[in-house]
Amino acid sequence: MPSTMNRRDFMRCAAGAAGAYALAGRHKAGATKPQKPNILFIFADDQTFDSIGALGCKEAHTPNLDRLVRQGVSFDNCYNQGGWHGAICVASRTMLLTGRFLWEAAALDPHVPQECDAGRLWPQYFERAGYRTYMSGKWHVNCDAANAFQTVRHIRGGMPPDVPEQYDRPHADAPDPFDPANPDLGGFWAGGEHWSEVLGDDGVDFLQDAADHDTPFFMYLAFNAPHDPRQSPQRYLDKHPYDDISTPESFLPEYPYKDDIGCGPDLRDERLAPFPRTPHAVRTQRREYYAMISHMDTQIGRILDALEATGRAGETYIFFTADHGLAVGKHGLMGKQNMYEHSMKAPLLLAGPGIPADRRIATPVYLQDIMPTTFDLAGMEIPDHVQYKSLTPLITGGSDKQYEAIYGAYRHVQRMIRVDNHKLIHYPEIDRYRLYDLDADPDEITDLSEEGAYAPVLAELKERLAALRHEMEDF
Repeated sequence: MPSTMNRRDFMRCAAGAAGAYALAGRHKAGATKPQKPNILFIFADDQTFDSIGALGCKEAHTPNLDRLVRQGVSFDNCYNQGGWHGAICVASRTMLLTGRFLWEAAALDPHVPQECDAGRLWPQYFERAGYRTYMSGKWHVNCDAANAFQTVRHIRGGMPPDVPEQYDRPHADAPDPFDPANPDLGGFWAGGEHWSEVLGDDGVDFLQDAADHDTPFFMYLAFNAPHDPRQSPQRYLDKHPYDDISTPESFLPEYPYKDDIGCGPDLRDERLAPFPRTPHAVRTQRREYYAMISHMDTQIGRILDALEATGRAGETYIFFTADHGLAVGKHGLMGKQNMYEHSMKAPLLLAGPGIPADRRIATPVYLQDIMPTTFDLAGMEIPDHVQYKSLTPLITGGSDKQYEAIYGAYRHVQRMIRVDNHKLIHYPEIDRYRLYDLDADPDEITDLSEEGAYAPVLAELKERLAALRHEMEDF
């Protein structure tokens, strides 16, 4: 697609691609072509941005996500704004479903049932526009998913039933109590079938049902993977031998400010590995993390194959992202409750009619920009209350900037701003700053906040963070 293509041309191209696909006779017999494109949204949990093979991760086995990368656009700098308590997924999903920025979403959180009753959640706009809406998987939003979607299969909570054996392990001098391939431990196998496979089944069933109707569909398929407990069948662990897993460049035995920023042993995520961290513990957990992503990738492949089999792939926009990233041993941390890139960023892939193939966009965006993008692609008005922005100007080349700055926060103890290649992290409780040049130091290893040459950059970002906090009503 030429970079000069404007939005009107892009929409015409998208509609033409869908129409040509249908006219080629690939539709189910007896069904008529939907007048609007379908939306297939696939959501992972805790998947960091740098865990896809086609985007450069040598340790990942993700042939189906690689397939989406080749078919469409990948956003290299896709951020979540953070969270107001340890369950960052609640904040991320509330922002996505309501379209509100972090602190407005936090204020709205207790009132999401009223938002749902008023029909102001993301899928409800599509239902009113004539779409069939489907949901299965992780929800973790403060209202009943069955009230927000027409068809709901499995509603999962924040994580599967806890597995005590997964904590404080492994120790090099003791047997590992956790076997990630043992279904008898429960967790993701609660109910008898691994939850990722259940969601794969549901996705296939939904697509077959949608193919029997001549209306467009909006489908929300939310995996709990690769959230812990990191369990997958043995064959996926075998794809990721321990010796092939490296220790991260930013590995630390202990993060020096962990207790001051709410990431000490009292935080559940951080208790997964022993303190101090060891390369052995981190490599073991990262192996299980990649295996779980690979297992989920297989289910995503089943869903993509089912879409192809319906004959409606050419009129369907496919989005893949995660609610946030995860440290998994980087910087001495295990969880997502921090402002580093590995935890703030998630993958974001988009494929569909008119979307350029195998293209990467470096412009920083928010993952919740997906919500207005779907309205845009469906030719629907973006509701006035939605604060996020459509990605279509970046895709068409009509713009090369989405936001003047990227903002992040965790409770009252961490704040972040990214402007261009510089990123400032602030820990208000101890008034400690950390400054990074993301171009020169993408792993955020070298703190520049006390380097005299960077004093002007530090001063500017402090000022801009203060202004952005005011704009975000972060008081």
